[in-house]
Amino acid sequence: MRGLMGGFYRISEWIMRLSVINVLWVVCSIPFIFVLFSFLQIVGTSTNTSELVFAYVIMGVVGAFAFFPATAAMFTVARKWVMGDEDVPLFKTFFRGYKENYKHSLLGGLLYTAISLIFYVNFIFYQGQTGTFQIISYIFIAFSVLMFASMFHFFSVMVHFHMKFWQVFKNSVLITIGRPVSTVLLAITNLVILYISFFKFTFLIPFFMGSVIAYMSFYQFNRIYNKTQLKLEQDALAAEEAAAVAEQEALTAEEPKAKENS
Repeated sequence: MRGLMGGFYRISEWIMRLSVINVLWVVCSIPFIFVLFSFLQIVGTSTNTSELVFAYVIMGVVGAFAFFPATAAMFTVARKWVMGDEDVPLFKTFFRGYKENYKHSLLGGLLYTAISLIFYVNFIFYQGQTGTFQIISYIFIAFSVLMFASMFHFFSVMVHFHMKFWQVFKNSVLITIGRPVSTVLLAITNLVILYISFFKFTFLIPFFMGSVIAYMSFYQFNRIYNKTQLKLEQDALAAEEAAAVAEQEALTAEEPKAKENS
């Protein structure tokens, strides 16, 4: 289909794709969503740090078993879309990604929960101090933003490569630190999507929020990966050319000596 009707058809097709995957993601994350709302209620009513930490740990553990595998499955489908396979079977690809990445995503959920808990406790501690020590609390906010961005790289690396868990985590951190501009852009983009979804148009949460974030995150990762690969190829080509020139210069320098000896 071409023209205006073709445009409407493609838009409706993408609306269907994004909404189906987002609904699957929400359904598979229901245990985490329930615990998340319970945690938010505790945050609003309790000031006891021990209770907050305990509730946070429970939320993180449930998220590791439910939310992280569902998100990995969603990123599996988003990867197919970004790589050009737009007509991929949605249900089959989603649940295959859920199964194949369950172990890595579970471990990633537990690790990110532990790291974020360390940041959270340190933030609370230094926020309660005075003077210079209180400023340190803002450093942990910056660390949290970096961790937030690295989490999306973690999912992208996990679904794009067949690596061991620690290799996936290490590469996601290296990408986050090595590409600070892209990292900040990714964090801002996803935070804006979350803000719009939670505070402006809440209907986006069950139908579009997660799938749009997954698509944008993997798209950004793919750009970084392609640029890195291109740079590596250019560096390798430049090294080969430099070696060829050095070899030619060495042969040229040896020719007068060979003539003198003859």
